[in-house]
Amino acid sequence: MTTCGSILWLLAHPDPGSLSHALYRGGLQHLRRSGARVAGQDLYAQGWNPVLSEDDTAAAAGATLSDRQHRATLDRTLPREVLEHQQLVLDAQIVIVQFPLWWYGMPAILKGWFDRVFTNGFAFGIRDADGHVRKYGDGGLAGRRLLPIVTAGDRAGALGPRGISGDIEDILWPLLHGTAHYTGMLPLRPHLVSSANHVDAATHRHHLRTLTERLDTLGSETPIRYRPLHSGDYTTTHELRPHLRPGQGGLAIHRLP
Repeated sequence: MTTCGSILWLLAHPDPGSLSHALYRGGLQHLRRSGARVAGQDLYAQGWNPVLSEDDTAAAAGATLSDRQHRATLDRTLPREVLEHQQLVLDAQIVIVQFPLWWYGMPAILKGWFDRVFTNGFAFGIRDADGHVRKYGDGGLAGRRLLPIVTAGDRAGALGPRGISGDIEDILWPLLHGTAHYTGMLPLRPHLVSSANHVDAATHRHHLRTLTERLDTLGSETPIRYRPLHSGDYTTTHELRPHLRPGQGGLAIHRLP
């Protein structure tokens, strides 16, 4: 097993009898048997509150919600559950987020986890020694890896490069690039489990075997390489320079060759 460091595994599925839960339980058991340090967090079972509100920053002063969140982060006056989950992130070298693909995105409970835990002053809004904001390839969570495990009802081909739904990496651009890459994390290729509503015992075993094999290599796996903001590839208005991928547009141009 080449997985490095400790692992935080978040599950966001409301049905304990689902394939997602079965893979979660099997994956945790495999990791722990392999000697990995892993913290499993079932957000629905915890009753996680996904709503970011002024209640999170009630003890802080500032002109805007973002300002108050930054102040509360620095003063550690955020709600107890937010501080606890931030510590879990800090303790982890690999963060796994597992969820069903609902309307081409993650469930609200997981989106709300990011809203409340990845605060200004913790995951973003961090400056380097020269006063530059660290983002897009650097940030408060630099060096950690992020793996999405996604169950979907559609066929694998529908979520591929020529699929009607779009490639899974494009669908999850907000998570892979806008959240992981933005905060300095290294995004890993999504682990897609397709046709999740039509699984017999043999297919279940296949999915679990494929997942555990993937878990064993997370520490050495090559991440998705997006262009860093401070690489010189972007203009002062954060557009890709004209000599790079000339005449082209879309998400793919922001990936390194």
